[in-house]
Amino acid sequence: MPFISQTQRQSDYNLIPASCPIVIDNGASYFRIGWAGESEPRIIFRNIVQRPRHKITGETVTIVGDHDPALLKYFDCTRSGPRSAFDNDVVFQFEIMEYILDFAFDRLGADESPINHPILITECACNPVQSRSKMAELLFETYGVPSIAFGVDAAFSYKYNQKLGICDRDGLAICSGFSTSHVIPFINGEPVYEACCRTNVGGYHVTDYLKQLLSLKYPHHMARLTWEKVEDLKMEHCYITLDYASEVRLFQKGGKEAEEKTRCWQLPWTPTPVEEPPSEEEIARKAALREKHGQRLREMAEAKRCSKINELENELKGLEFLIQQLRHVNGNDIPSFLAETGYISKQEIESAIVKVTQSLRKAKGEQDEIEEKQDPSATEKYTLIDIPDNMLTPEQIKEKKRQLFLKTTSEGRQRAKQKRFEEELERERRNKEDEQRRLENPELYMEQLRIKYNDLSEKVEQRKRQKTNGNNHGNENNNVSGGVGRGERLNAAQKERMRLLTTAAFDRGKGEDTFGIKDEDWQLYKKMSKDNDDEDDGPNEDEAELTRVASRLREIDPTFFPKSEASSSGSEPPRFRPLTQEDFQILIGVERFRCPEILFHPNLIGIEQAGLDEMAGVSMQRLKSRAQRLDLEEEAMGITNSVLITGGSCLYPGMSERLEAGIRMMRPCGTPIRILKASDAVLDTWRGAASFASTMHFSRQVFNKIDYYEKGEDWLRQYQLKYTF
Repeated sequence: MPFISQTQRQSDYNLIPASCPIVIDNGASYFRIGWAGESEPRIIFRNIVQRPRHKITGETVTIVGDHDPALLKYFDCTRSGPRSAFDNDVVFQFEIMEYILDFAFDRLGADESPINHPILITECACNPVQSRSKMAELLFETYGVPSIAFGVDAAFSYKYNQKLGICDRDGLAICSGFSTSHVIPFINGEPVYEACCRTNVGGYHVTDYLKQLLSLKYPHHMARLTWEKVEDLKMEHCYITLDYASEVRLFQKGGKEAEEKTRCWQLPWTPTPVEEPPSEEEIARKAALREKHGQRLREMAEAKRCSKINELENELKGLEFLIQQLRHVNGNDIPSFLAETGYISKQEIESAIVKVTQSLRKAKGEQDEIEEKQDPSATEKYTLIDIPDNMLTPEQIKEKKRQLFLKTTSEGRQRAKQKRFEEELERERRNKEDEQRRLENPELYMEQLRIKYNDLSEKVEQRKRQKTNGNNHGNENNNVSGGVGRGERLNAAQKERMRLLTTAAFDRGKGEDTFGIKDEDWQLYKKMSKDNDDEDDGPNEDEAELTRVASRLREIDPTFFPKSEASSSGSEPPRFRPLTQEDFQILIGVERFRCPEILFHPNLIGIEQAGLDEMAGVSMQRLKSRAQRLDLEEEAMGITNSVLITGGSCLYPGMSERLEAGIRMMRPCGTPIRILKASDAVLDTWRGAASFASTMHFSRQVFNKIDYYEKGEDWLRQYQLKYTF
């Protein structure tokens, strides 16, 4: 609808004479307002109200109808969702209704407080008198309207289509709206409300049911399944089948026909970039680039090493020169000479020379020379080790033990250091060989690595199982049943502990408990310690090699997924695949006819009420009993010759055929049945009301404020509009 400024709206409103009525179609889904005699309503908007807070200022604002979602991003709508003034097509929240009427009159151009035009407003069939009374009070007291008239929406639609020549004077109006569905019979052009029927199922329930089914089917796309989008999907894809059971069986069997009836909604999707495996030239180029970077780092490290060697050599020369000068200094002048150099004694200078010499040799990579030259110093340092104890004093024996401990510790550190150095050299050598083999034949190298990984993994798993179950090789013949007993699961150390525990319990359990008094009892504890159970506490070479191979595979193969600990217990590790276009598709198959089927079988969603075809039968049965009293049996018999379907929920394909089949099962054989569609199932109600408000009969059927307060609610209960066009 084009934008009209407020000034233009007010100007148009002032040009309308005061005798021209305002026509309002107050539907549970949409609110339509316009002038009598026009073919289209002036204003149409959703009949909802929101009161969110601004995210920055915190101010609460009132939003009526549909608004641009881009504007709602500035408001916090989590605590205030859309609210409706209706409950099952009956207005009961008049505070919300007042917001809606304020918005409607403002858009119509009525900025002044009193509305000086008569109002014709629609309502549902058999509307409660309390709701009608509150609506009249709101219009009289708040807006100051001069007069009001109430009319049933389905009756306006039927009379408008009768005026167009679509339906007859005697007929049946089936109106399925947003939250309710009505069936109203017409005799001689007037509705017979005593025979009407109502069910609390409508388009809202169909949309909500479709939203639930799609949310359960595609839980990862629930954010995409908004109410507005599901409403569009419903109106675009849903249909009503003639035989629900056979259609369900068709989709259960699948096949080409079910596939053709399935609709696909493609969500926005961006394909992930596919990384092609690098070619041999690319691998060689990257290897050359890595080699170039490595050479550069080696050159930088060599330059740094040379600089450090020069610094250490200069420092060593300075210390040696200082020692030579110290030899020519008199004994009395030594303290003053050392104070100038920053050293305390000659021993400190010699210790510094030793440290600098060691650092220099280490920087030059002379480890073997260090160890060879350490032997004389070690001999001088540990002078008491080779002397027998009978030739030493008690103090020297203590010093000999200390020197022996220090020597053993130092040698152990040297051995561990040498071992680490050899392992590092071996690791580098193996890495170079692996890289050389990979460059020669990448595919063969990767295949060999995978085979090796599988073999090592199997060996490690087998070793863990043997460690858990114990060695039962010697009991294979004895254990015929295949089970593993407690004794067969124990290894040698565990069996020895069990023997010791049994012996101690047998020996100590005959009298007084004296275990622990003797020192040998505590030795028994040491033998039974669990720390000595495992015979293979040392590092496992297979596990270390398995870790190295797995790390290597992860580097060269991005698709490799190592076996986790969960795989040893029997469950496979999760494998994640890239998302494809099919993952962003929502398929609507059986939901297309399952959701609108609730109009004929409301028990599918837990509402134990009649469907549309059954409602038509109930209404015709009530009309038959009333026609017998009023001698209108002939008109009642021909009512099925003009069955008009109207309302937004009657727009599904297949609705006419399904209603005709359902009504035919309830009528005698040969009864004429004609299902007619309204010219516009959505706007015919407003157009019919606007056409009626432009006639002379309208002014004689309105009531003003004085009539309302003098006659009261009892009169308002009996008030009915005479639909004479």
